[in-house]
Amino acid sequence: MNRALRFAAVGVVAVSLLAGGSAAAFAAPKDLHSPAPIVATAPAAATLTAKASATTVNAWQEFRISGVAKGITAGTKVTVQQKQGVKWVSLPAQSPVNASGSYSVRVKLGLKGVNQLRIGAGSTVSPVVTVTVR
Repeated sequence: MNRALRFAAVGVVAVSLLAGGSAAAFAAPKDLHSPAPIVATAPAAATLTAKASATTVNAWQEFRISGVAKGITAGTKVTVQQKQGVKWVSLPAQSPVNASGSYSVRVKLGLKGVNQLRIGAGSTVSPVVTVTVR
């Protein structure tokens, strides 16, 4: 009986050692048989630049806002937006992006004073351009 008890105790100790920390010593390394991880890269964010041809104009005098659209498909229309109070309002001034990624929009403003403008294409917007109308 003493002998059977010893074998049982040795068996319990061996199982607990294998189930615990020393089991990892007998296991294959995790990265030995797994494929290399695939890293997905996000597409570059779309950007717009904007520059006005004049910083001061008379009311209803035409000027241009031009710039470069990166990450935006050729033919996509860019729209002039004007800050009115706390909201940005799209004006009826649009132009398509050409094959080289540039655009040029003709603009006429009648709202006298300092006008904050930007170019928008979907959720992408340019930095603000300021034009004063006299």
